[in-house]
Amino acid sequence: MAFGRIEVPIDGSSTSLQALKQAVTLARENQGSLRIIQVVDLGPLYRAALSGVNIAEIEKAIIQDAETDLAAAAAIAREGGVCAETALIQGNERRISHEIVDDANRWGADLLVVGTHGRHGLERLVLGSVAEGVARASTVPVLLVRGS
Repeated sequence: MAFGRIEVPIDGSSTSLQALKQAVTLARENQGSLRIIQVVDLGPLYRAALSGVNIAEIEKAIIQDAETDLAAAAAIAREGGVCAETALIQGNERRISHEIVDDANRWGADLLVVGTHGRHGLERLVLGSVAEGVARASTVPVLLVRGS
């Protein structure tokens, strides 16, 4: 099965970097398109603003960090011989996994490559798993890349 449109979400972690590298390899081998996304959920910030907290600088810093991550990811793709498009998605208190799946569907992805931290037990219960949510909700194949 050839994957012509590959999407990979990143979050600045070493695990998402591993997923990115795998996605770059697959895109190059399949002569496919690569889309790198980062989802930032600003919903909690907006709730804080309702309490009188000035969130403008925090919001700006979060977005700048995400843009920096995306630029670095695009550079990694270029170094790997793949031209990638990037997108910053501002979530609004929806599950990040749903934002990822919805974007993949809108873009027409053939494959999602997602890093997983391999959490288990109480840590997974408390923190949840974006990768698991993506795998459950996606209508396209999902490649899970386990962090080391």
